[in-house]
Amino acid sequence: MSGRLGDVAAFIRGITFKPEDVVPVGTPGTVACMRTKNVQTELDLSDVWGVADALVKRDDQYLHEGDILVSSANSWNLVGKCCWIPPIPWRASFGGFVSVLRADPSRIDPRYLFHWFGSGRIQATVRSFGQQTTNISNLNIERCLNQSLPLPPLPEQRRIAEVLDRAEALRAKRRAALAQLDTLTQSIFLDMFGDPVANTRSWPTKKLSSLGSLDRGVSKHRPRNAPELLGGSHPFVQTGDVANSNGYIRTFTGTYSDAGLRQSRMWPAGTLCITIAANIAKTGILTFEACFPDSVVGFRADDPATVEFVRSWLSFLQASLEENAPESAQKNINLEILRGLDVPTPEIGLQQVFAGRVAAVERLKASHRASLTELDTLFSSLQHRAFRGEL
Repeated sequence: MSGRLGDVAAFIRGITFKPEDVVPVGTPGTVACMRTKNVQTELDLSDVWGVADALVKRDDQYLHEGDILVSSANSWNLVGKCCWIPPIPWRASFGGFVSVLRADPSRIDPRYLFHWFGSGRIQATVRSFGQQTTNISNLNIERCLNQSLPLPPLPEQRRIAEVLDRAEALRAKRRAALAQLDTLTQSIFLDMFGDPVANTRSWPTKKLSSLGSLDRGVSKHRPRNAPELLGGSHPFVQTGDVANSNGYIRTFTGTYSDAGLRQSRMWPAGTLCITIAANIAKTGILTFEACFPDSVVGFRADDPATVEFVRSWLSFLQASLEENAPESAQKNINLEILRGLDVPTPEIGLQQVFAGRVAAVERLKASHRASLTELDTLFSSLQHRAFRGEL
């Protein structure tokens, strides 16, 4: 048995407000307001805005536990991204760039709906419906509501949802373990070297420029995205690749042609990439040789341990550097600011011990990532079978 999505659920559009309406969450007379940034694998409550309760014009614009929060105006690859609404600590609504998909529980189990809408096939379909403007794609709600979905009896929907929930719980545990390992490197750094901002161990300091070479990437041609420069075999790492690398750049989203390479520069594996525009002081160490533009700085040192030490040290300074970066069209810092930074500098032997411990953590993380990949594959297979009536 199947039916239309619009027969068993409804999309609800978010509220509109101005930047000056935003206040700290929890302010009296306000509601929490979820936005696209909060739509992650799970609802992200690390950065929540508050807005006046009076801006919520209808009762259905308040979030309910069991709603599905959907990114409805975003870059093309993020339109339709969704997360489940669990119990949250504030009365909450949602902004105009997100929508809520709300199940009719007499017709469809909310968890069953969440798993169906979040499945790879439906997410790809929803993205293909996107109505593109200049830089934003908008969710086509009407076409989404006309999508057909399998509708077995409610007890069967609940059984399917429970199977998928158990599989998802295994993935969540693995992701949590990886998150814990992500914090371990900073803990090791603090244990070995103390607070790097206050230099609590009174290590001698050196300018970053004296610890190795520090130079901007090269992208001479204008416009930088000229078609003849792109699409070849030479890896081209951009600021987003660095910002999303989690410390080590293992993938890339762009490539240069031979013409692109001629107007750029190839950097060796082991180079520390540091972003200086838009994303400020985000870092990642290249695991392959690659080009990058002049919005990224490359740091190299004689000993790989120094590169690892500087990467970890910068992670403690990143928020401050970004907060204090000058801003015109976008935030940026220049090469001279980086070169002039004072770095607490323990003896190289200690840096090497630290690098060895970080390498051990990275081996653990690699094992967890491989396990998570297997669980992701299993989950995708279960989803595929579930919505074909084969589970």
